[in-house]
Amino acid sequence: MRITELLKKDTIILNLQSSSKADVIDELVGKLDEAGRLNDRKAYKEAILNRESQSTTGIGEGIAIPHAKTSSVKTPAIAFGRSIEGIDYESLDGQPAHLFFMIAASEGANNAHLETLSRLSTLLMDESFRNTLLNVSSIDELIQVIDAKETENEQSEEEVVIKTDQLILAVTSCPTGIAHTYMAADSLKAKAKEMNVTLKVETNGSSGVKNMLTEEEIENATAIIVAADKQVEMERFFGKKVIQTPVADGIRKPEELINRALAGDAPVYSSGGSKSESEGSKGSERSGFYKHLMSGVSAMLPFVVGGGILIAISFMFGIHASIPDHPTYNEFAAALHTIGGGNAFGLMIPVLAGFIAMSIADRPGLAPGMVAGFMAATGGAGFLGGLIAGFLAGYVVVGLKKLFNGLPQALDGIKPVLLYPLFGIFITGMIMMYVIIDPIKAVNDWLTAWLSGFGTGNLVLLGIILGGMMSIDMGGPINKAAFTFGIAMIDAGNFAPHAAIMASGMVPPLGLALATTLFKNKFTQQEREAGKTCYVLGASFITEGAIPFAAADPGRVIPAAVLGSAVAGALTMMLGIGLPAPHGGLFVIGVVQGNPILYALAILIGAMVTAVLVGVFKKQKA
Repeated sequence: MRITELLKKDTIILNLQSSSKADVIDELVGKLDEAGRLNDRKAYKEAILNRESQSTTGIGEGIAIPHAKTSSVKTPAIAFGRSIEGIDYESLDGQPAHLFFMIAASEGANNAHLETLSRLSTLLMDESFRNTLLNVSSIDELIQVIDAKETENEQSEEEVVIKTDQLILAVTSCPTGIAHTYMAADSLKAKAKEMNVTLKVETNGSSGVKNMLTEEEIENATAIIVAADKQVEMERFFGKKVIQTPVADGIRKPEELINRALAGDAPVYSSGGSKSESEGSKGSERSGFYKHLMSGVSAMLPFVVGGGILIAISFMFGIHASIPDHPTYNEFAAALHTIGGGNAFGLMIPVLAGFIAMSIADRPGLAPGMVAGFMAATGGAGFLGGLIAGFLAGYVVVGLKKLFNGLPQALDGIKPVLLYPLFGIFITGMIMMYVIIDPIKAVNDWLTAWLSGFGTGNLVLLGIILGGMMSIDMGGPINKAAFTFGIAMIDAGNFAPHAAIMASGMVPPLGLALATTLFKNKFTQQEREAGKTCYVLGASFITEGAIPFAAADPGRVIPAAVLGSAVAGALTMMLGIGLPAPHGGLFVIGVVQGNPILYALAILIGAMVTAVLVGVFKKQKA
């Protein structure tokens, strides 16, 4: 399948009208929708924004490739947009973007579609090709240029293997596995060819692992570059020098990475002991403690959301409807409560701990982490105990790997199936049983009593702090820290903090939606359209819905969102609202402890504060 089978005349905009990143996304999504390529425009745009929240798809060199793989795509397609003047797309090199390729991959896209989409990324690495695209004068010419370039690329596709004394290996992977995965691979290969270096790259893309590294190649490699923003199989690199870095560095810094690999400037990988060492990635939220914590939280979240909403629905039959001997007992409500609370919530902490441990120590960390997390849950150490259990198990297994590194090679096969689980579970379990559980249980009991004993003033202060945290980075690490605290409090039986957290998290998108309705002259047409989507995103507790507005005008939007969220959090605490459901937004408002009407009012007041402040702060559009 060729690129021009996915990029058609009806999905091309030669002269974009957009002036901001949010506008570009709106305009290209609209073009795909008009061309009949989407099932659900709003859901597709949400998927695009979710991808942007992970890392910008403005890769530099004047290119941006927003992309998403989702069931809201009816037919796999590519939309193209061009801006001669350039648009600030938060690109990695800080320069304006001129060429925009929006990739729409359907959930069930076959390999032919995915490979075609990824091939586009390869072509865009050619500077002369990019310049040609900038200068085409018609849609027909654009299609001819792309078709000719693809034909030329197919004819020269055979890879020339350069023989040198040193072999460098690389693995590339991005969250969706469509664009950045292949652009990083091509950037590394092109630079290696220029430097006369032997390099092999394995790609972990949507269509599967391609060009997989062999055991012999790994054994003979001087060093391995792992340019990835999602988990790849790392255990095979044990004992080798490994550079771990974001996929963007593979695109932007291939020469630096190859030179480091040639010089052996990399730590020896020891299942979690290796860090993301590139200078460009220092401070990246994808490394170290945050990366491990988010691996656990991401794995835990489906259990929290699914189980929590089932519990919330069970409360609709009455707060005591799941208690067998109570007069309001309802068998269906009891079943929902058992499935959601007894089972889904019962797995929450073991899953959290298991996946934190696996992030640190790869697969051998999973079993000790799960067991330690289960011990924390059943021993009363709760969420905090689960966090400690995950990190403890992960680093215990890292230590075991170093300890067993000196064993004969013939015993390598029994390490992951016998030695790591046996000693990992034993050591972690003993430490949890005799060192961790009782003190952490005491801390949890004290924290619950402390929160329960808060006066109104202190609760309001806590609501202000949690509210501000939910909006300061809209889905980033500070937001996630507040959300994680709320889940811990639900687990401890204190539902007030999470009520403030959810109310505050709904305020930014709802506030921006109201602002686009009340102050239309302060927003472009595209922004007003985006505002309509924010009503749905805000009602669903998707704070990230406000990101496009914040990205386009952070100095005005973020302060307004933080103040509105702080007001909502404070009001929720002051009104004594509690929320047993961890997610669901307005759809679970009926199960709050306290007055649901007052809870809705607190959210509305917070959203109005944000809307009015945005209206005051923002300048009128020309």
